[in-house]
Order: sequence, then C-alpha cells, then structure tokens
Amino acid sequence: MINEKKLIAFGPVPSRRLGKSLGINNIPPKICTYSCVYCQLGRTNNMQVERREFYEPNEIVSAVEDKVGEARTRKEPIDYLTFVPDGEPTLDINLGKEIELLKPLEIKIAVITNASLIWDKKVQDDLQKADWVSLKIDTINQDIWHRIDRPHNSLKFEKIMDGISEFSQIFNGELVTETMIIENVNDSIDVLEDTADFIARLKPKRSYISVPTRPPAEQWVKPPKEVMIVKAYDAFREKGIDVEYLIGYEGNAFAYTGDIEKDILSIASVHPMREEGMEELLKKSKSDWDVVEKLIHDDKLVAVEYKNKRFYIRKMIGRSS
Repeated sequence: MINEKKLIAFGPVPSRRLGKSLGINNIPPKICTYSCVYCQLGRTNNMQVERREFYEPNEIVSAVEDKVGEARTRKEPIDYLTFVPDGEPTLDINLGKEIELLKPLEIKIAVITNASLIWDKKVQDDLQKADWVSLKIDTINQDIWHRIDRPHNSLKFEKIMDGISEFSQIFNGELVTETMIIENVNDSIDVLEDTADFIARLKPKRSYISVPTRPPAEQWVKPPKEVMIVKAYDAFREKGIDVEYLIGYEGNAFAYTGDIEKDILSIASVHPMREEGMEELLKKSKSDWDVVEKLIHDDKLVAVEYKNKRFYIRKMIGRSS
C-alpha cells in the first residue's frame, strides 16, 4: 500500500469524452489482464485475472475527496470522477463499493475498462453502479485479439464477447466503446466492418476510434494511413453508429475559438471534413484556402481521397509523410 494520495487521485484534466475529469488510479502500475502492443505504459509486468484489493476503499475515497475539495476551493468544475488507472480497473474487487462511497460527492462516475472481465456477473454488478462506462473492443476476430491485446492465457474470447453483449442490455447508464486501430493488423475494411457490425448491435451512445499517438509497448506498432481512418469512420457511420475519432489532438472540439487553424484541427481530429464543409467553415470565418494549405504544409492536416470525395483529417502523430 502507498501513502501518497496524489498517486491515487489526479486532475481534473480536460477530456474530450468527459469534459473535466478527475482521474482515479485504483490499480498500481502495471497490473492488467492484457499486455496490449500499443499501451503507452509499456508491457504488462504483472498479468492477473483474479480480482483482489489493492487499496483500502476508504483510502481511495479520501484521496478523491481531498482532490475534489481542492478543485472546489479553486472553483474548478469537475464533470466526472473517472476510474482510469495504470492497469485494468475491474481487477479491483472493491470497485463497486468505491463507486457507492463516492456517490455523496454528487459527481457523475465513469469507468474506462478493457472489458476483459465483463463476463463476471460481479464485475457487471459493479459497473452498473457507474454513470458512464467505456468498453474496449479492438476487434471481434480472435486471432487479431491475441495479436493486439495479448490477453492473460486464461481469458476466453467468446466469453468476453458474450459478456459485452449481456452488459449492453442491462446497463442503464451511458455506454460507449473504444476501438484502437493499428496499421496492417485490424485496419482492413473487412475487419472494420465486422467490428462495426458487433458494436452497432450494442447500441452504444457513442463509439470512439483511436490510433496509437504515444510511444507504444512495441516499436512495430504504427497508426494506420489516414485514408484507412476515413474508411473506418465511414464503416461505423454506415452501421448507424455515432462515431468520433480520438487521434491525439487535445483541442477545443467543435468549439469556436476565433482561431480558424485551431477550429479546423479541432473538427478534423473528431471526424473527416469534406471539402465543401471546409469551404463553408472558411467562408464563415472570412478566411481563404491558404489556411488549409498552410496546415498541410506544416504537417498538421492531411488530404484524403475516398469514394470520389476529398476529405481532410488531423495528421496523426507517429506517422511520417
């Protein structure tokens, strides 16, 4: 057990998904059920699937209460308390109890999980206490799952998929999914369409497409080409999914800043901008096409041809021209 509360609660930090989020690190690094090839924390040095206590629930609650008190003193808003640790949050056997103990703070509670233990009814019960839950679904292909997520050898893929489906039917809060796409692994159109089919049946509030933007656990991991990201977006949208990118730009998504460059990058990091949409935005801001050319020249924006249309998306960190 550690005594430094600051290692348990951190923030609040800006989050595109959750506004101002105060993070809760309820798992020590790096204890996880997976050893994902893209993980920014590196390879998992302690793989586990047995749920247990890592911190006393009151220790976590006390750390969060202190942080919330500090934020309120500074009049900083907090939209969510988010369980987003240095490992898999559902490994914490006290997760449900901690959520209940945090309810009196009257702040919504979120959990970001890799969904590997969601077949466990007790895990489902714990997650149902949260207001917002994100499930990781990188693929519905078992071989690709093994290659990307490198699960603990006791985990069963079909059991996890069934658990995800079950949870989506009983969860009364806001359910979202997140899919990490890696070049030449799960970015083919067939694989993307199969993943989108499964996610569409879950009827999530929103689905996020991510790419590796920070140094991954394995050096061979690369973000897909921009055209594949556009294809992924299109595949998800065609299934009726409300989809957004998470491709590394922490800007003011959809907010008018008065700075046309920031506005373009903000929108283009959430979804592809068609050429006519870009022209309309430039017109509204009384800017000309030189702004777009400059962003392309500065390696911040990429033009992509797809289905006889030109799209512009945020240049992904980690991919050379």
